[in-house]
Order: sequence, then structure tokens, then C-alpha cells
Amino acid sequence: MSAVRRAVWLSYTFQFFFGLLLWLPVFYEYQRQIGLSDAQIFGIQSIYYIAFCLLEIPTGMVADRFDYRHCLVAGGVVLIGANLTPVLLSDYTGFLVHFLLIALARSLVSGAASAYLYEYMHAAGAGAGYPQAEGYGRSYSLIGKVVCWPVVGLLMQWNMPSPYWLSAINAAIAVLAAVLLPAIPARLSPPPASGSSTSTTPAATSGRPPRPPISVALRGSFAQMRGSRLLVLLMVQGVAIFTLARICSVNLFQPILDSKQTPVVLYGVVMALMTVFEALGAARPSWLRNRISDVRSVFLLTIAMAVTLALTGLLGIVGSVIALCLFSLACGLSFPIQRALLNAAITDSRYRATLLSIESIIDRAVCALVALALGDYLQNGQLTDFLVQTAIVTCVLMVVIAGLITMARRKTGAGTPA
Repeated sequence: MSAVRRAVWLSYTFQFFFGLLLWLPVFYEYQRQIGLSDAQIFGIQSIYYIAFCLLEIPTGMVADRFDYRHCLVAGGVVLIGANLTPVLLSDYTGFLVHFLLIALARSLVSGAASAYLYEYMHAAGAGAGYPQAEGYGRSYSLIGKVVCWPVVGLLMQWNMPSPYWLSAINAAIAVLAAVLLPAIPARLSPPPASGSSTSTTPAATSGRPPRPPISVALRGSFAQMRGSRLLVLLMVQGVAIFTLARICSVNLFQPILDSKQTPVVLYGVVMALMTVFEALGAARPSWLRNRISDVRSVFLLTIAMAVTLALTGLLGIVGSVIALCLFSLACGLSFPIQRALLNAAITDSRYRATLLSIESIIDRAVCALVALALGDYLQNGQLTDFLVQTAIVTCVLMVVIAGLITMARRKTGAGTPA
């Protein structure tokens, strides 16, 4: 196996097991069974998103300053502890600590995982394959969920905390994969980012641009954002995708099925079916990229996600499941395209993980506000109203952002990032 293939497949392995949280289809029902109210459940979710926002920039700067691989290992270790917390402490405090640790683990990994794969492939002269590699990685991680999630409801009935035990084992395997990841090699060709270095300094020899001190990295990241309106708009454009995907797949999925009187043992089956469609989209982002521009693809896919999410509240159980599957297909197609757009718009690789972390902060900040509102809507039995209003706001936002991106490109005379 070539060095590039080994690095890519170890990255796939890390993503596969790090994201294989078996408790995800049932955590809402799990918390209800131990006595938590809807207000407490979604209050914890809001705190989780806020914690993620506070942690994203520090962990992103640490990844930029030191080593992406170390952050991946640390994130996996924290995730092991996070998955074991509800087993040892099954109450409000236990789940609050659980989600705070999840926030720390994800913040350590969110920017570093994408940055490592991007930097390694470009340093090894295989950068052209990065968008497809990102898509395949997401697709493979989803396949594991398709296989495992259908039995989660039965596992919970057999042994209530078993999904958390098994998730901890998956996190341990992810740690092993991160430990085996190779260092980023010396660049075989000039990096695509204009700010990267190709000199023979020690940092360049290791395949990474020289890393500035943390304070300089933070100033440099914000300076790059101030100097690139297109970069900021692409970050905001990604907010709608992430918020819709996160709120639907994590926060709304179980309440939607509960409102249709769906048995708990079928939750994992429906989520696995959704994941099949998401994996199909994630593995084939070129379906749209070969026909229309990346920016336009993201716009159309986000509109499709908003409309199908609204339909889940208006249709019966069969129609809702079909709408959820179409939602997942659009979601799978959109993520690799959005990630490639954002990475290409970053002109200085020294700040890549920090800038990706800033984007994640925006995403989670919006999710925190939405989760707070969602708790009130559910308490008042207004789930359908929430879904429809979310779709309307999303469509309006995307039209505005699309217009601003067009204006920014005309003003600078720059084309869409490849």
C-alpha cells in the first residue's frame, strides 16, 4: 500500500470509529426513561453547543501550533470518557458532563481531521483527489452506522446502557488509528495556498508551513477573514447546512418519530435508512460538481434540505420517512462540496485548522439558539410549526447569501474556488 493510501485509509478508520456513536438514535428516549424532561434534554443540548463554541478556537489553534495527529488522539481519548459517563452517572448531571465531554472531543477533532487530510494529500502531490477522499471518508463512516443502528433499539431493551459501552470501545479503536497516522511529508509540489512555505526550513521539510505562536495565529486568522469577504460568506453559507443536518439528525429525529407514534425499536432502523441515502450522496459529490458550480450546488442542496425537513412535519409516517431520506441524500451531497469550497478559500495554510474551527463556532452558536427555541416549541406541541418556520428562514437566508456571494465575486473579479 502506498504512503498516501495508508494515510487516507487510517484517516477513514479514525472517522469511522470516532463517529460510530451507537447511542445517537435513542439518547432522547434514554434520557426520558431516566426521568429528564424535554426542557432539561434540550437545555443540555444548548449548553453543549455553547461549550463547543468556547472550545473550538483554542483547540483549532493548538492543532495549528503543534500537530493535527495529537489533537485526533486527544479527541478520541476524551470521547472514551464521554461515552462511559452516562453508564456511571445516569441523571441530569451525568448527561450534562457527558455532552460537555462530547463537545471537547469533537472540538479537538473537527478542524484537525479535515486539515490533516487536506495538508497530507497536497504535501504528497495528491491534492486533486482531496474532495473525493473527503466524500469517501464520510460515506464509509456512514456505512458503519447503517449496519449498527438498526439493532440499537433492541440493544437498549436488552441492556439499557449497552449502546454507551459499545461506543466507548469504538472510540478506543479510533485512538489506535490516530496513533498510527503518518506525519505530513515534505511537499512534492508547491502548495495550493498562497501563504504556504516551500522553503527548506525544518517546518517545510516536515511538510507543514511554519507555525506561528497562538496569539499570532488568532490575529492572522481574523485578518484573513477581514481580507476575504468570500471566505466569510462561504462560512455563513455552511451554517444552514450544518444547522439543518445537526438539528434534524440529532435533536429533531426522535421527536418527529415520536409524534408519529413510532415504536422505539424502529428508531435505529429509520436512522439507518436515512444514513444509506446520506452515504450515497457523500460518495458521489461529483454528480452535481460536474454539472453546476460548487456554490450553486450548495445553494440548491440547502433549499432541498429545508423543504424536505418541513415536509416531515406535514406528512404521515410513510411520507415523513421518505422526506427524511431525501433530506439525508441532499445532506450527503452537500457536505463534501461545502468542505472543498471552504478549504480552497483559505489562502494561508498556517491558519487552516483555526479558520475551520471558527466556522464550526458559527455553526454551533446557531445550533445553540435553535435548540433553546426547539425546547419551547416541543413543550407547547408546536413541532410542525417549528419545522415550517425553520424552512422559510433557511430559504430566505440562502437567497440573500447567494446574492452577496455573486456581488463579492464580481467586485473582486475572482472565480468560484475550485
